[in-house]
This record gives sequence, structure tokens and C-alpha cells, in this order.
Amino acid sequence: MKRLLEAELIYGRLLPIEEPHLIERYNKALDGFGIRRTALSRFRIDMTGFSPEIADELGDRDYLDPNRVNRRFIVMTPEQVNLPVVHTSFSNTAALMHEFFEANARAINAITIRDALYGEIEDSVSVVDDIDDLLSINEVRFRVLSAEDMLGKAGELRSLVDRLTTVPNAWADDAMLNRMVELAKQTGDIRQNALVPDQLVFRHEAYWANHFGGVYVFLDEKTTTVICDPAAPGFRRSRPWQVSYIALDDHRRIFDFLASTKRLELPRASWVEPSGLYQHRAEMTIAGLVNRTDPTVDLDRADRIWLQTWMHRNAGLVAEEGTYPFLQEAMRTVAATGEIKITEVAPERRFLIVRAAPDHPDQWLVNRLLSQMVPHDFVSRFVFDKQGFYAAYEQFSEKFRAYVVATLTRTYLQDKAAFRRKLFGIREDNPNA
Repeated sequence: MKRLLEAELIYGRLLPIEEPHLIERYNKALDGFGIRRTALSRFRIDMTGFSPEIADELGDRDYLDPNRVNRRFIVMTPEQVNLPVVHTSFSNTAALMHEFFEANARAINAITIRDALYGEIEDSVSVVDDIDDLLSINEVRFRVLSAEDMLGKAGELRSLVDRLTTVPNAWADDAMLNRMVELAKQTGDIRQNALVPDQLVFRHEAYWANHFGGVYVFLDEKTTTVICDPAAPGFRRSRPWQVSYIALDDHRRIFDFLASTKRLELPRASWVEPSGLYQHRAEMTIAGLVNRTDPTVDLDRADRIWLQTWMHRNAGLVAEEGTYPFLQEAMRTVAATGEIKITEVAPERRFLIVRAAPDHPDQWLVNRLLSQMVPHDFVSRFVFDKQGFYAAYEQFSEKFRAYVVATLTRTYLQDKAAFRRKLFGIREDNPNA
């Protein structure tokens, strides 16, 4: 992972925590979770407060996600809203955290001046044993505490203020007045500063969960659709009257579901030609084939002429694998007719020539699923499915790893938003990208 770290392709854009008072607040939050304090004098955190350095120190990647449900969080500063989420069991953790930050901006801004917030994103289940447990999660509640007990002190001060204004002669209680002054020195004027979060309950929308090898859950008005390995416990048995189940290797049904629910943008010249997506995937395919035949090749030094020569010499392999000639024919068809008739394309190849509908709220989740169906395209996998990318990266040869890092640095990292907009039509940024 050293190359990924140096290129900031893993754990990039994290916030350094190095001031002693902030480290102490973080440690008090760890105390609240019953986790051993950190001895580090500097570490970095993501949007949820997860630190890769503390995870290494504890020897536990899941120290803020102990049962891979009811995710814990530590908020040190409002600036965390602009950070990615680098370790999570649910694809919508970043979206939920964003909703929490946005709905409670005033309280978070006020509290984090003197304190840190911590707690759990509580689901309706405490452990996930089967698919039914995942389907039970309809909404989440943020249970919020504060490291220096600022929330508790603000609540106490509020009750004393109420007593002062409602109880006759309460102003004569010197002990109460002295306590109010003491609390006000710590919390400030609670009439001006909102120290209590306004909204703590949020809906749990469509998502991917990393349980049972990965589960996709899509929500429509009258039905829920689950896509995963059919060996997952509860597959086709949990809520069969409400849930439609599709096996992850059933390409035809997956495609038909995504297309019929208007989650896909079908191949049309209007977006295919300006996006360059087919050409991009063709190049990814050849790079993968070169690496498969000779993992020692330095692909980063291979120019277009070298690649053309390689394809001529390995024409049989290219034709047998079939992806590259299919994409070339797809480009010619789109240029000549303006579209491709999906019914004439084999189900397993259809994912190569579509992308998620940019206007659908599930576009990131759909693109994640599509990237899993197009394994040669490691760039798309990195953009939409970092867990899958990192797992695949571990299996690459050293030479191919160098090529992958160089390609991502040269393309995606140059301008992430522009890259996503051009290839995938995404016009809004994503908090976890």
C-alpha cells in the first residue's frame, strides 16, 4: 500500500490532529467508548473521526465500527464535513454524516469551539446475522455525547434558567446562581449559542453493505430489491412478499432491473461520444490483458505504438477474450446509427456500454455496482468502489501496481469532478469521493 499512500490514493485528504487539547478531547471520546487511549502525538481523522494511525496503534480497523453496524463517530471540528469517509461498512455513511452536519451546523460550530462530540449512528439492530437484519434498518438515530460534557452542562444550565424564570424567589438561591455563573463560563450564553443538535433521526436510503460479501439494497415505492451472493443467509427467505432478490451473477436480471427502474443511461451517441467512456474501457481492457500475459511489463512506458504492436502479436488472445473488439464495434455502431440495441447485446457485456442515469438519486450506488461488473476498469472501481479496488490492488503484480497508481494520478486525481462529469455525467460532488 506504500504507493497508494504516497500518491494519496488511500487515506488522502485527512485532517491532522496534533494540538494537545484536541488529542485530549479525542482520548476522552475513546474513554466514552471504552477504548484504550492513544499515545500518539499526531494522527489524522476522516469525516467520522476514524484515524488510520490509531487503528494501526490499536490493531483494530473496526475500532469505530465494532459490529459493522451502529457506526461510532467523533467530531472534533466542523471542518470534518469536507473530509472523505475512508473506512465504513455502509456506502451511505458519508451521506448520513453530511445530513447530520448540515442539519446541526449551529450546534456543531458552537460546541466544537470548546468540546468534541462523539456517539453512535444507531440502527434498529445491534448485529447483522442475515439479510433480514439489514432490511430492518429503515432509519438511524444519532446518539450524541460530548467529551467535556458540554451538552450535559448546557442542559443543566437550561434547566436552571427555566427554574430562575418560573420559580418564585429562585433568584435568592445563591448556590444556584453561583452554579449558573460557573456553567455559563464554560458553555457561554446558551440563549445565543445553540448547543443542542436540532435533528438526530435520518432515513436510511439505498445502500451497499459489506456484509456477506457485499449486499446492494435498492428502494422503490412498492418494493425493495436486494442484489448479492445467493449464499448470503436469508436470500429469498427474508420478507419474500416485499423483497425481490437477484443473484450477483445474474447479469440479465440485474440489467433488466436497473433499466426498468430508469437507473441506467442506455447507449446513445449524445453522451457516449463526448464522454469517451468506451475508449477508456477499451484501454483498460488491453492494459489488463498485457498484465495477464506478462506481469513484468512496465506498462507506464508503453506508448500507443507499443500497444498496437502487442495487440497484433496477441490478436488471438484479444479476440478470444472479446471485450476490446466488442467495444470497438460499439463505438462504430454508435457513430453510424446513434444508438445500440441492447437486446442484441449479450447480458454480461451490457454493463460495458452503459452508465448510471446522472439524474437518479442512486447514481453513485448504481455506478458502484456497474464498476464491479467491469473488473478491467480499475479507474471506475477506484472512483465508485474503493473497497473493491483495494482488494483487487492487493492481487496486482508490482509493475501493474505502479501502472495503476500512475494512471490514477495522471487521470482521475488531476481534476476529480471534471473526470466524473466527463465519463459518468455526474454534475454534483460526492462527500466520499
